[in-house]
Amino acid sequence: VLMYSNLLHCYDFQGKYDSEILEKTGLCSQITFGRYVRQGRRLRVDPKLFIQDLQFNEVPVRVYQPKAVSHRRRRAIIFFHGGGWVFGSLDTYEKVCRYISRESGSVVVSVQYRLAPEHKYPAAYEDCLNATIHFMRNTEHYGVDPARISVCGDSAGGNLAAAVSQTLAGRSDLPKLRAQILIYPGLQALDFNLPSYQQNRGVPLLFRERAAFFALQYLNGDASHMQEVLEGSHIPPDMRLKYRKWVSADNIPEKFKVRGVKPLRPTDFVAEVYETVKRFCEPNLCPLLAEDAIVHQLPESFILTCEYDVLRDDGLLYKKRLEDNGVRVTWYHLEDGFHGIISLYDYAGLSFPSGKRGLDSVVNFLKGL
Repeated sequence: VLMYSNLLHCYDFQGKYDSEILEKTGLCSQITFGRYVRQGRRLRVDPKLFIQDLQFNEVPVRVYQPKAVSHRRRRAIIFFHGGGWVFGSLDTYEKVCRYISRESGSVVVSVQYRLAPEHKYPAAYEDCLNATIHFMRNTEHYGVDPARISVCGDSAGGNLAAAVSQTLAGRSDLPKLRAQILIYPGLQALDFNLPSYQQNRGVPLLFRERAAFFALQYLNGDASHMQEVLEGSHIPPDMRLKYRKWVSADNIPEKFKVRGVKPLRPTDFVAEVYETVKRFCEPNLCPLLAEDAIVHQLPESFILTCEYDVLRDDGLLYKKRLEDNGVRVTWYHLEDGFHGIISLYDYAGLSFPSGKRGLDSVVNFLKGL
């Protein structure tokens, strides 16, 4: 893990260094460069899958359908890719979606939502919600059982999956979601000093500063107040107190606090910063802040966390919230995993055994639905 971590750190540092040079010379922005180096490519025809690109409510999607004969209507997974709401595409996650569809015998719908900062919140959320609703209303075209539809996403995609699941929880005009599958999701932007943020602040593929940068890009395309957000001065004291019951290191099991955690002094609240980021308190953006009345209605859940990941504690906190509200949760923790490891499945010749274990844990969960 250390060897791979050091290798990825070099790649991330060099990419960031190159992108800064390109931005300073006016050739392209860091985000444009990042999208270029992260872009995937179309693969050869898969003999076991029928794959087609479609549009659901004007949202581009890629549908993966197993060719094998099924004697019953299949389960379906609506997949939202990761990438900090800024990066990622259908091609980037092609291998992951093919694997899930083949190995679980499920129909997979991969959603190409609009990216920030060109399309700010709630564009990505709205695209994911609209694509999901369209599919739910047209399952007969894909041989899918409407009672066996789940949403799934990794990182920012996990955030979107959680938000869509909460929105659909109270809908009586649509089928109930069978499950939500959240792979190292980012679920809050109130506290960037939780234990996992302190412990893994410099661990690739997601540094602490980049996590705040991506959240701000998605929110309003402006990261000028990133330092205040990292310090926590963007949330009023009364609001911080209100959400402390849900967003607090006190709710993290002690075994996750033994590695490099220290108490931090409260920072002074800066009202003008709050005015620019106050939508961070909306559950559609930060699902960890949803009221109990919503969380109580959520479907069976699967949460995957990684030990070496700044977002680890977001997953742990949501796990506790779900369980406290009577929702059945399957939790899979990769002790040797880091953020983004699932997206690196069979990526550019790299192979991460723990990432394969994590991906197989998702498949095994799906098979049980």
